[in-house]
Amino acid sequence: MASKYGNRSLGLMSCSSNRASALTACSRKRRSTATVESDASSWASLNEDLLRLIGWRVLAGDLLDYVRFRAVCPYWRSSTMCPRGRGINDARFHPRQWMMLPEGHGLYPGHSKLRKYIRFINLSTGSIVRSKLPIFSDHCVLDSTEGILVLQRDRDTAVLLLHPFTGDTAELPPLVSLRRMLSPIQEVVVDWSFYRTVGATSFSVSANGVVTVMIAFFYLARVACATTMDQQWQLSTWTISNVWRPMSSQGKIYTLHCDTLDSELQIFQIDLPGHGEKIDIGGGLLCYLPEPKLIATFPAGKLHMPYHLGECDSEILLIGRKGCMISSHVEVYRLADITLDKIVPVTSIGTNALFVEERVLSVSSRVHPTIVGDAVVLLHPEEPYIGQYHLASGTWLQTADGCIKGGGILSPCSLIYHIFTCCHRATW
Repeated sequence: MASKYGNRSLGLMSCSSNRASALTACSRKRRSTATVESDASSWASLNEDLLRLIGWRVLAGDLLDYVRFRAVCPYWRSSTMCPRGRGINDARFHPRQWMMLPEGHGLYPGHSKLRKYIRFINLSTGSIVRSKLPIFSDHCVLDSTEGILVLQRDRDTAVLLLHPFTGDTAELPPLVSLRRMLSPIQEVVVDWSFYRTVGATSFSVSANGVVTVMIAFFYLARVACATTMDQQWQLSTWTISNVWRPMSSQGKIYTLHCDTLDSELQIFQIDLPGHGEKIDIGGGLLCYLPEPKLIATFPAGKLHMPYHLGECDSEILLIGRKGCMISSHVEVYRLADITLDKIVPVTSIGTNALFVEERVLSVSSRVHPTIVGDAVVLLHPEEPYIGQYHLASGTWLQTADGCIKGGGILSPCSLIYHIFTCCHRATW
């Protein structure tokens, strides 16, 4: 039988063992904590130039990733350039991949049920974010270019450029000043819807921060231009086609024109006026608007209406029907090829799909499982649904459930329909 002293010895040995285990665990924890702190310290003490270089690489992918990158720690934030205050003037901070996502169901931007929030979708990744924008309580949306929203203020019709994530704005003259450029007969005929139906918008920023904006008004078939230093808009003396929608890309506006259904299709380019280029009109200096330049001609009979201009991976594309206007076969051509007289249809646009309606959007197939690459998404010419036309195989697939009647989608019921309404300005 063990003595009480033997039991005591066993207890002491057990206690010593537990104490040693505890000390070992504590030591390991200290080493682990020290390692984490050391790792954190090494990341926080990265070279400032290296941090900026990494930041620019992140920004090249997505603006909001750059914002998250700067939020890692105070040192990273102080070592990299802040987007706020530069959102419009610095093209590197334009949210090009982001598009305002219409809510549908009558919930227009600024509706009380939205509580001042607007949703935006990344057309490359499918990410959706909300941004609080109280400005919509007295503004409406006219257009979007390079992710920058073009707004009109209700009380005085002034035009504003708005960066949806930094809140930066640039104010242009009131649209009502355009009425001074119309003849008395035109003033009677042209109602306010003519000024709110925008076909395309482009803008540039000078070295001293002056913003120049050019707007193509679809129904008016004219182009207007103004700067942040002007008091009124300048309206072009020449006209553009109000049959096919214009598009903007890299500070230029592109338009289509054909005299008859059987004639060749002409593609024009309208350049923004150079900074400081003014013309004296009635004693006032206004923007000088250069006339459109014919840059390419597409041969008659090769492609049929409806025609659309779009952009995918920085390339401008011409989209139309093969054979006749009610044909179910869609063809796409590169503008760069057309200018070289290479009339060869495109059979691949990578992992992207072109959503085609009033405007054309390039959407990655990563955004939604039912979106496939190398496809054109549009209303089927014979069936009442939104379909995907595969460029390589020439076959149609239904993109989403449900039928579309009457063209416009007033109450989207799936993400595909919501994205499609991004191409239809009337739903904004």
